[in-house]
Amino acid sequence: MLPRPKTVLVVDDDEGMRDTLCAILKRDYRALSVSSAEDALPRLRAEPVDLMLLDVRLPGMNGLELLRLVKDQYPLVEVIMISAVSEVETAVQAMKHGAYHYITKDFEYDGLRSLVQHASERQDLNRRVATLSAQVADEGEREFVAGPSSAIRGVLDLVHKVAPLSATVLVLGESGTGKELLARMIHRASANRDGAFLAVNMSAIPSELVESVLFGHERGSFTGAHKLQLGKFELAAGGTLFLDEIGDLRHDLQSKLLRALQENEIERVGGHKPIRTDFRLVCATNTDLERAVAEGRFREDLYYRINVVPIRLPALRERPEDVPDLVRFFIRRYAARFRKPVEGISDSALRALGRHRWPGNVRELENLVERVVAVNDRGWIDDEDLPLEYQLAEIDADVRARETLLQDAVATFERSFILRSLERCEWNVTATARYLGIPLSTLKHKMGRLEIREIARRLRGSG
Repeated sequence: MLPRPKTVLVVDDDEGMRDTLCAILKRDYRALSVSSAEDALPRLRAEPVDLMLLDVRLPGMNGLELLRLVKDQYPLVEVIMISAVSEVETAVQAMKHGAYHYITKDFEYDGLRSLVQHASERQDLNRRVATLSAQVADEGEREFVAGPSSAIRGVLDLVHKVAPLSATVLVLGESGTGKELLARMIHRASANRDGAFLAVNMSAIPSELVESVLFGHERGSFTGAHKLQLGKFELAAGGTLFLDEIGDLRHDLQSKLLRALQENEIERVGGHKPIRTDFRLVCATNTDLERAVAEGRFREDLYYRINVVPIRLPALRERPEDVPDLVRFFIRRYAARFRKPVEGISDSALRALGRHRWPGNVRELENLVERVVAVNDRGWIDDEDLPLEYQLAEIDADVRARETLLQDAVATFERSFILRSLERCEWNVTATARYLGIPLSTLKHKMGRLEIREIARRLRGSG
């Protein structure tokens, strides 16, 4: 699909000048013309105007007054002021109020074409800046972290097949599995990789603002709408739009989304003209959309429109073999960020983490590693560095240990407490026994029974 030509609105009370300007520009632009500022305002509301050639002296409202209104209500429209005479004060006022340039009517045709082209390029740049400003996520460290499991490798194989295509992707999975990060991976491997990636979490937007956020709004369309605002669909043009928790989209807006996908057209809130847009859509949800369709909460036609390529991200508990790789990756990330000398994690600590159920999935794992690294000063992560509930996970997961569950839990706590006491006493066993109020022989016996002598020796050496 070829991009639409930009629209130039000529505002001049001289019919001959209007015809001349339109004739010069019609080869490269869609040229419209009106004879007064009063006629220009309804044209701006009805047409997708990009550029204006505006006469300074007009009957009724003059050009400078119209300029101020345009820049207030339509900030992305670039305005070139035209005057029969060169007036320094007028030129200064025009530039002060946001005009792109000021020229007299004795212009050269090629010079005018070049000036309008430069104004168009600045508009493209300003639109790009607005789009980039909407990309609030820091993409530098936000990447999808995989592991060796066959489940996640199957996901990556499917991503590599569909990413270069324009097909809509629906990512399914529990919260915390990395659905947005997978969407970013799809974008980086797509034909739109140089365009914007905009992420919208539907569940995080107040219900009354969803329509404005997605479709934008015209000035005055509702209380507080003081100026035109572009929506995510416009800002994502040429890139990828990621709609997270699509199952939470209001039912009355689902038809508007369906039209945007089918027709590549939207209408801003309060607007009356269709706006062309073109973007790659990736949706995600942890909701059972088929059930939502059956219950009438989600449109069936929209479901089939977004469910072109479904990709299911497995929960972390379904792929425990990925936990070690994920843990080591996050240790490297946060050791570098916090400038901590943490080099690795013990096998026993990894076993404990592998037994945990991870209801928060990869997000929970990352947050845990971040916390552990932040408070670690020894260079190595062991069992005692983990919160107690993670240490107990291995005991709780072992069905055979049910008869000795309390005994094993007490031993786990005792082991952790002794290690922390040793650290407090700078790994001096005699001082630790004194601190704990037990005989030295008792402490040594416990250290042997709880298999922490080697850990204490290694940590004492690293200190």
